[in-house]
Amino acid sequence: MDLSQRSQANVEYMIEAIKNKLRMASGAAMQSSAFSVEQYEDLHDIYEMVMNKPNLSISEVEAVVSELGRLRSS
Repeated sequence: MDLSQRSQANVEYMIEAIKNKLRMASGAAMQSSAFSVEQYEDLHDIYEMVMNKPNLSISEVEAVVSELGRLRSS
């Protein structure tokens, strides 16, 4: 997948990948359709950080979920 292109499909891909990596129990609450292409750069930064870490601490997971929640509501 070419994530250098800003598209809703790429937004959805990144959200799903983040949810899978974080093993979010409440993944259903984090619908990829709730995110806009306008937030692409922020989402891509989060995606890159999450995917490049072999493991995330509880506090890192909480911070990512918090940031995704902020992006979703904006």
